[in-house]
Amino acid sequence: MVQNKAMNLYTASIVPGFYGVFRPVAGHPERNVSNRRSPYRALAAIISVTLATGAFGQSGLPRGQGRAVMERMCMKCHQTDVITGQRLSRERWAAKVDQMISYGALGSDDDVKVLVDYLAQNYGKEGVAKPTVETPLPQPYATSEASPGDHFLQRFQKELTTQYDLPSPTAVTNQSLLHADREPQNWLSFNGTYRSNHYSSLGQITPENVKDVELKWVFQSRSLDAYESTPLVVDGVLYTMEGDNVVALDAATGRLFWIYKNSAASDVRLCCGRVNRGLAILGDTLFLASPDAHLIALDAKTGSLVWSVEVAKVSSGYSLTVAPLIVKNKVIIGIGGGEYGIRGFIAAYDAATGNQVWRFNTTAAPGDPGGNTWGGDSWKRGGGPAWLTGSYDPDLNLLYWGVGNPGPDFNGDVRPGDNLYTCSMLALDPDNGKLKWYYQANPHNEFDWDAVQVPVLVDMKWEGKPRKVLLWADRNGFFYVLDRVTGQFLMAKAFVKQNWNAGFTKEGRPLLTEQAQHTKEGTNIFPDLQGGTNWFSPSYSQRTHLFYLNARDNQSYLFIKANQEYEEGAEYKSEGRPPRTKGTRPIVGMDEDQFTAVRALEPTTGRIKWEFRLDSGVGLATYHDYKAEHGAAGILTTASDLLFTGGRQGNFVALDARDGRLLWSRNLGGALLMNPMTYSVAGRQYVAVNAGTSLFVFGLRDADTIQHHAEAPHGSRTKAADNE
Repeated sequence: MVQNKAMNLYTASIVPGFYGVFRPVAGHPERNVSNRRSPYRALAAIISVTLATGAFGQSGLPRGQGRAVMERMCMKCHQTDVITGQRLSRERWAAKVDQMISYGALGSDDDVKVLVDYLAQNYGKEGVAKPTVETPLPQPYATSEASPGDHFLQRFQKELTTQYDLPSPTAVTNQSLLHADREPQNWLSFNGTYRSNHYSSLGQITPENVKDVELKWVFQSRSLDAYESTPLVVDGVLYTMEGDNVVALDAATGRLFWIYKNSAASDVRLCCGRVNRGLAILGDTLFLASPDAHLIALDAKTGSLVWSVEVAKVSSGYSLTVAPLIVKNKVIIGIGGGEYGIRGFIAAYDAATGNQVWRFNTTAAPGDPGGNTWGGDSWKRGGGPAWLTGSYDPDLNLLYWGVGNPGPDFNGDVRPGDNLYTCSMLALDPDNGKLKWYYQANPHNEFDWDAVQVPVLVDMKWEGKPRKVLLWADRNGFFYVLDRVTGQFLMAKAFVKQNWNAGFTKEGRPLLTEQAQHTKEGTNIFPDLQGGTNWFSPSYSQRTHLFYLNARDNQSYLFIKANQEYEEGAEYKSEGRPPRTKGTRPIVGMDEDQFTAVRALEPTTGRIKWEFRLDSGVGLATYHDYKAEHGAAGILTTASDLLFTGGRQGNFVALDARDGRLLWSRNLGGALLMNPMTYSVAGRQYVAVNAGTSLFVFGLRDADTIQHHAEAPHGSRTKAADNE
């Protein structure tokens, strides 16, 4: 077991002896560590809280006249690293501040001058000043560096860190991943299975007894960034993220096994907050895509580092927020950084060594297929990030992965042509990265519509004949059905209000309306730049044969193009600014009924069978420059015809997947921004979801826990997975 160096602030102030975990376990005093009256624990808690409080009381920003102005004007909406991770010239910072005020930030002309001076001095092109507070919070991490209070706390270390032993889960094999649906007690990848249907065959929690679901335990993350990670569960051990760090917990009780402190670079350029969407696992090794564009392998039993490789240069704007995907001993990732003039790619690395096996560049160079769709050398900084996890069909041996928008985002004049392979769904050979087919949803896009949304693989009847299809709800507001063998366009239908599309050619190329012309005066487009849906995963139920997604409807944005010179590592969007009017933002149509809703679509027609409205009005989470009024968690469906999801207003709900009836709801006090998932331990089904900065785990009351179906015993692989 990894030995921890110090107690954490949350550990004993809430529940002595555990790291950020509250567990209301009635009737089990041996599981409730608050019943252990240890003076060492109490003393360690006092010291830990004392040491940590001082660090939390500081912003970590460099001293100077503009520090208070920055905290007042910027920190209400921005996370600190969104600003401090950038290196801009004084002119670019002035433009940024001007844009921020047009979005609603309040400040006088003197405030603006002071703020621009402060940003240019500390976060200019020449470098960055060191923060005032450099002492980290005391942390129970595996590290060779001393933490405050270490020498005193080490005398209590044995009691604090050796209460529990990590179980020995069976290694996750390639066969395990191929047949993940046969191990419903586990959740082995970002979307559960290679098909990415976000569906579980667990059915202990039913429409009849879901009213008896209660909170089992909570893990309180110490990171204040958006909590978008989907946990993995392997034989009773839950692996998840805490900011940049990896945490291993007991999936039944929430007790801590180990934490890996990831010392990621602080100067990462991130458009939308310091987020991570989860991990991958193969054998006894976990894989982490770190925000500073490093791919990291960890020992799943101890949390110790196995290897780490640099994928790309953060100084050039590259980053990683994706959950990796394992295919045949390869770790596959998609790069982030589309707002910073990168050249996007999808790459595979050897799971044992970290050596790169192949790379597919998502902006085609001259001489490559599609290279003639870029003007001049614009492909070199043409964007095309691939920041959301794809899917895999082992029978066809095809990897499916969505690609983001071209760069600069809002002005395509500098990149004439269709800009392949941006805004596309790709089918690649996972053995060598060769392109098999592509479908481009938005050629030459100027509306920031990343087409990275999760592809769902379904075998169904199409026009009376069996067909292997790919179901895809795109950010542009359309639901697509593609033949996943050939890439043939079969159907597309809008699932939210849109005004950019007038139809499709037979081949599936979109026909634009007259209104869909980006101008320097501004164009009002539905949906907005966050799209009709976004990173939150959809679901397909094998029982109802419906496709479920969270849709953002009646959302529009005033798109304004501008001219901008490319600077390596700087934001490269070419977005114009509306007239400088305090208290306004470039979002129009505010008088309309804007909302987020769960929608159940019939895959053969795209028709909405039912909907359930989640949110309207102002939500609880900020999204980069402005309040994100609407958005949601992903969707989980189960074999008992339940659907779990939630929204930015903090409501976690269970619906009847057949008709959308509300069956159960809890307000968790924070925005839900991740994909709920489910697993079981010792015959008990659990449902987990993040809200705010905490992971909440639910299950039936003990008296209501009845095993309704056979499943693999806790701590073992299924025979089918072992023997094939």
